[in-house]
Amino acid sequence: MRILVIGATGYLGGHLVRMLAGGDYAVTGLSRSGTGDARIVAAGGTALRGDLVDLAPVLAAAEAHDAVIYTAQLLLQPEHDAIAALIAALSGRNKTLIFTSGTGLLSQRTDGEWSEDSFGEDEPFVPSRYIGFRLVTETLVRTAGHGGQLRAMVVRPSMIWGHGGCGHLARFHRDADEHGDVGYVGRGLNLYSNVHVDDLATLYALALERGQPGALYHAVAGEENNRTLAEAVARARGLPARSLSIGEAIERWGKFTALVGMATCSRSRAPRSRRELGWQPTQPDILTDVDHPAYRAT
Repeated sequence: MRILVIGATGYLGGHLVRMLAGGDYAVTGLSRSGTGDARIVAAGGTALRGDLVDLAPVLAAAEAHDAVIYTAQLLLQPEHDAIAALIAALSGRNKTLIFTSGTGLLSQRTDGEWSEDSFGEDEPFVPSRYIGFRLVTETLVRTAGHGGQLRAMVVRPSMIWGHGGCGHLARFHRDADEHGDVGYVGRGLNLYSNVHVDDLATLYALALERGQPGALYHAVAGEENNRTLAEAVARARGLPARSLSIGEAIERWGKFTALVGMATCSRSRAPRSRRELGWQPTQPDILTDVDHPAYRAT
């Protein structure tokens, strides 16, 4: 099977190229630079120069592959438009499209408090006021899958970690570098459910093999609240951790990061992924990644 990975030079995309190229797949990764080309080749893939700003060459490449996995990060409207164009180009051609969303869509602002709400695939929820438009894109993909013209599905990862690449943990380490302490909001009981990037890559491979058109698959392996993570990073750096008010958090991290990343609770489960794909994550403990040397290097 010939796979095109859009977003192949990113954290998730890079690991996905490496994992799929190590199997029975011919993997092409979209790249915007010579540095990106080298990363893709080092991971075992073939680099294809292209950019989502100019969609025509990307659509032509997509049509030449059996499956497209979208892991790129764009603003919400451009993301929707790119996915709509991919659906139009691939429909009726016996192709597979996997769109990567995220469980930030499920997030609830709790200002550092825990929420008992936890969502499996297809359970009702109120979309995040900040990124709720992504649900429109998800629905576009799933509708295309249900329509029978395209084997289209959505993967919704929780917070991704592993090999020193978790943005959330990196933010705590930057706190240590910039402020001499590690902050969390309020009581720090809020959390994003999480998944190791290697387990997530396995889920994509299973979705390629046996995923159902129109399906939504969550990727969730564990949970750990923000205060526990902040305190673990602080111990590793020999510094204190401390609670921040919302005002302090916005001043420190900016409004979007403070409210969407650090003051919200987003708990999820993956019953459909486990039942339908047979997915069994093997690395549930994000605390093992807290002191990875890559965080200090960046």
